Amino acid sequence: MTTIPLIIGLVLGVAVFVGYVFVLIGMRQEDRRMHLGDAPPSCAAGLARRVTGCHVRG
Repeated sequence: MTTIPLIIGLVLGVAVFVGYVFVLIGMRQEDRRMHLGDAPPSCAAGLARRVTGCHVRG
């Protein structure tokens, strides 16, 4: 019974880490292109824009 919270915490920790890696990858792609007004080049770049608040509306 005490292992269930540990497993849940581990799964949540891995999910946060994967999300962090996606945002880092997206930020690196955007840094090279320098075109925030265009559509994002990948899903990771779109996620990075959404998390940092630099997404294009419209």
